[in-house]
Amino acid sequence: MARPDKVAAVDEIADKFRGSSASVVTEYRGLTMSQLTTLRRSLGEGASYRIAKNTLVKRAAENAGLDGLEELLVGPTAITFITGEPVDAAKALRDFAKANQALVIKGGFMDGRTLTVAEVNQLADLESREVLLSKLAGAMKGTMAKAAGLFAAPASQVARLAQALADKRAEEGGAAPAGADADATDATEAPASADASEAPASAES
Repeated sequence: MARPDKVAAVDEIADKFRGSSASVVTEYRGLTMSQLTTLRRSLGEGASYRIAKNTLVKRAAENAGLDGLEELLVGPTAITFITGEPVDAAKALRDFAKANQALVIKGGFMDGRTLTVAEVNQLADLESREVLLSKLAGAMKGTMAKAAGLFAAPASQVARLAQALADKRAEEGGAAPAGADADATDATEAPASADASEAPASAES
């Protein structure tokens, strides 16, 4: 019969797998407590570093529906669970491993499949989301500024803008186009469901 503490540990690790956008499996043998603390800090708030027994990680991965991690679970294992930007966490791990050879990156898991060491390093070489958004904003400064202003505007302001547009159409055409009211409704409702981060995100992909 499984001990309650082990069952709780498996459930906790499984929940971390489910809640992570990516995870990276490492071997930490030889790292001091001070170095582990430095590593955790370097990962930032968007990732956590968890040391766990391989048997518990295997069970947790199975519970979370992750396949292919078993071959990575050899030797002392610690897993980085990433809830923020995977690129940033991968960079932090790679840079720390370069400075501290006791940290060995063995692979990872993202988008429903396992990652090789090479793929984790490739992920670390990518530009972060913030850098890409900054470049996009620079290339589309005028358009982005207008879009950001619209997304940030109160619904009442957008409604007045939509009504002004409908009135202008009516003056120019003698009567409001048949779809003017629908346009006003759409414009009023758009900011309620729009997320300013979605526009750059689609360009990123």
